[in-house]
Amino acid sequence: MTRTDDMPTAWDERTQLTTFLDYARDTVRVKCADLSDADARKAPLPGSPLMTPSGLISHLRWVEYYWFRVVFLGEEDEGPWTDDDPDREMRIAVDLPLARLLDEYAEHAEEHRVLVAGQDLDARARRPSSGGRHVDLRWILLHLIEETARHNGHLDVLRELIDGRTGV
Repeated sequence: MTRTDDMPTAWDERTQLTTFLDYARDTVRVKCADLSDADARKAPLPGSPLMTPSGLISHLRWVEYYWFRVVFLGEEDEGPWTDDDPDREMRIAVDLPLARLLDEYAEHAEEHRVLVAGQDLDARARRPSSGGRHVDLRWILLHLIEETARHNGHLDVLRELIDGRTGV
């Protein structure tokens, strides 16, 4: 399985940002290649029982939803989390097939690609972030690149602990 090239097709800021986000998203998919549903549900780090490949994919899907839909567009938050279970998106993922999680992640990424293409990078979020600031779309893209790349590192570790596979 190959991933999208991280070299942008143009040198404008939007193309560079969206290329790196797409590359990080594709890396998630590549790191999960040939992983069984049973292995995707494993949490090999004793101190992190929610840290499963399935949980990370669900988390990334819902993080994008939150930043693009809830914060940027100001839509109502219909994410799976609750006040009593703020990490529920990671917990419910172990009940879903890995292919479904990856498909949903890809579908929502495509919706967000379209959303981003139609907005100015300087456009401010309708809702404030947890720090009370109205971030711009540029910041959201940078944050999602960082978030996805960081969790790709987690997937590296999990994959090696689960089945010994490295270098993906």
